[in-house]
Parts: sequence; C-alpha cells; structure tokens
Amino acid sequence: MPNAVSRWIARRILHYLDKPTGRYAPFFAPDLEILHRSLRPGDILLIEGNTRLSAIIKFLTQSTWSHAALYIGDTLGPPKPGEEPKVMIEALASEGVVAVPLSKFAPFHKRICRPVGLSETDRQAVIQYAVARIGMQYDGKQIVDLLRYLFPYPPVPVALRRRLLAIGSGDPTKAICSTLIAQAFASVHYPILPERVEVGGKVYGVAPFVEHEVDHIRAHGLYTPRDFDVSPYFQVVKPTIESGFDYRTLTWAPPESGTTTPVVP
Repeated sequence: MPNAVSRWIARRILHYLDKPTGRYAPFFAPDLEILHRSLRPGDILLIEGNTRLSAIIKFLTQSTWSHAALYIGDTLGPPKPGEEPKVMIEALASEGVVAVPLSKFAPFHKRICRPVGLSETDRQAVIQYAVARIGMQYDGKQIVDLLRYLFPYPPVPVALRRRLLAIGSGDPTKAICSTLIAQAFASVHYPILPERVEVGGKVYGVAPFVEHEVDHIRAHGLYTPRDFDVSPYFQVVKPTIESGFDYRTLTWAPPESGTTTPVVP
C-alpha cells in the first residue's frame, strides 16, 4: 500500500510539472526537413522545453536546454503503416525510455551536438546501448526526487543551484537529467565533460573547481543537457548553415504596416 500511495503522489507531481508554462515561442525552430537532413546517427538533440519542469531544469542548470534525446536514424527499421519513423530515443520520468518521432520536438528551439571523431563501431555501440533500454521504467515512488521541483527557485548562489539536482539522486532524477545518453557514451569510453588529457606530449588539465564539479556530476550520474552543449568533445551543428546558408539569397520580409524602419545615423 505505501508503494501504491507513493506512485500515486509521484504521478500527480509529474502531471503538474508536465504542464506548459504560459505562452511559449521558440527563438528559432528550423524546418523539420532541414533538421532531419542535418542529423547523423549518434547526434544528441538538445531541446528547450516549455513545461514547468523545463523552466526549473533551465534555472538549476543555468542553461537554455532542459531535455536531450539521441538520434538513432533508421535503426528501428521502417515504421508501421500510418506512423512516423521513430528516430529519437529519450528518457522520461513518467514513461521510461521511449522511441519517438522527430516531429515531437518541432515546436521547440533545438541544438544538435555531435561527438567528434567517434568511430562507426563505437557509434553503433552507443545507439545499441540506448535501443536495448527502450521500455525500461524508472521507479517513480521515490518522492524526494520530485518534491524539490515544487520549489523551483530557492535563494541559493548560482554555483550551488546544480547541486540541488543531487538531492535523492534516484531514478526520477536520472530520467529527468541526461543520464541514459551519458551512460551510452560512457559504454565506449567517450568523454563528455572536461578531463585531464595528454595531447602531443602535453597534459591539459582543468581548474580545480571544475574538476571537483565533474567528479560530483560523475559520482551522482547527474549529466544534464547543458553538459553536451559546453562539452569540448561535441561539435555544435546548426541546421541552417549545414543546409547551405548564403546570406545573398535571403529575401527580406517587407515591414509590417504601421511600422517604420529605423534610420541609422
């Protein structure tokens, strides 16, 4: 009975957090066809969500991005008649690990992060790691992992906000963060956050504070969408540029009636 009550409470909290927050308009959302042409298997798609939970994640991580999904291409084969191809894998606290079509993220501002130098063998291993976990459910009865999101804006210093993600550190938190994708890349020993590495005989390190934060993130498995954006090992891919952007071909929209064009002195 206690577990049933906990799960009921967790479902109510997730239902509340999954509600959109007022009006939302993406800063820029490229056409899905252009986005699809720019994606390669193994790419990570960062999403700027519009739910209450998205706003909280963005606040705690000081980032635009609140969600991440892995692009797997046609790994799952052709779709059923009348269905869209499921080319993305994501982890959700409410549904577990699921495969979804790219169109799910059409209304949102997005960013592509591409692992640099990943071999084809390791790329397939990353994808298969995620595919093998489709259907995996997260234990939603760990209420402590969800209660913190009902108090989204605690008066704590910026440097400590991310630490609030470590409260509980159970299944719901790992689903809300980007742990599944991080684990997939860790399975082939591909780094995400800065590490001490040797290049050309020289050792490149990171600041002690950064190293401490990386150790903390790794220990709790609390990788967030922002980590892929700021990672020195992932390339940011912009679909508009990838599709062959040429500023000379732009057609500027005429000014709206009643508006004036500012005069530059």
